[in-house]
Amino acid sequence: MISSAIIPQPLAKLPWRLIFLVAGIAGVGITTLYSAAGGAAQPWATKQAIVILFFLTLAIGMSWTSESIAVTIMLIVVEMVGFVGKGAQRWIDLGFIRLQPSEFMKPGIVLVLARFYELLPAGDIRKWRAIWPAAALIGFPVALIMLQPDLGTALMVTFIGVTVMFVAGVPFRVFLIPGVALALAIPVVYQMLHGYQKKRVDIFLDPESDPLGAGYHISQSKIAIGSGGIFGKGYLNGSQSHLDYLPEGHTDFVFATMVEEWGLVGGALLIFAFAFVIRWGMRVANNAKSRFAQLTAAGLSATIFFYVSINLMMVMGLAPVVGVPLPLVSFGGSAVMTVMLCLGLLMAVERHQRTTSRLL
Repeated sequence: MISSAIIPQPLAKLPWRLIFLVAGIAGVGITTLYSAAGGAAQPWATKQAIVILFFLTLAIGMSWTSESIAVTIMLIVVEMVGFVGKGAQRWIDLGFIRLQPSEFMKPGIVLVLARFYELLPAGDIRKWRAIWPAAALIGFPVALIMLQPDLGTALMVTFIGVTVMFVAGVPFRVFLIPGVALALAIPVVYQMLHGYQKKRVDIFLDPESDPLGAGYHISQSKIAIGSGGIFGKGYLNGSQSHLDYLPEGHTDFVFATMVEEWGLVGGALLIFAFAFVIRWGMRVANNAKSRFAQLTAAGLSATIFFYVSINLMMVMGLAPVVGVPLPLVSFGGSAVMTVMLCLGLLMAVERHQRTTSRLL
């Protein structure tokens, strides 16, 4: 918070350091999109700035609502648009932005599981009744998302749900046994994948097997990142993106576009900025007074973590390409919306904590 001697008292209650940090990350994304377009505000930078401003304002507004109201609104939104994700339609076109309905399931699964474990008696956390309902709550939306098909979102919803279960106190062996079983079933799971998904796995295991075909994305991404060196080629001087060698340089592979121009130093600073945002969220979880707030804050922080970690591993060739964008940096409104909703809920939880502490 910032002292009320500098700004009015109501505004001083906002976590301005977090807001400035998020705005800085978004600023990096906007400037990178400007460069990716060859030094032009269109077609990406201006639209991204408008979307970020809209959802950042929404997040700040959510922080001023009570924790219960913010959660209720979020659950209603999930219920309203969730049905769209059950069919083949993966996008909702609102004119100024196209949203992916399944994105709502990322914070939605956190809220549902947090409420479930809040109501569950503490003595039952190691019993079967603490496991199968949560597994069903995760498995049902994941199955629907897989039908779209959208492997990236399905994996993220699974990872987020498992994280909430683990933080809630579900024994580690519960995850170990299915993990071993899944590892043994990899050949069967592989055969169930769609053709393009199998190709992504094949290319991940051997990117050089098809460097001009399916492996082109990863190969060019590595070239862009490596060619940036320590300090980069300089702003607006990225050859891989400007010469269209790097596919999706404004969306999934925007980190490679940025690092080519700003180098290892720029990439490391961006990663540290995300780390501080996640650290702030985990601190909110650690200081939360209620079990629901603790699980919610931890799950929302994990959502941001999985966005960042999966995308970075993907563009560096450490994970298959699954279409997970870098939030606030990649062009597109869905990831921005999800992360801003997470931050808005986190700020609401943090503000509720401070209000409760004053009353006590």
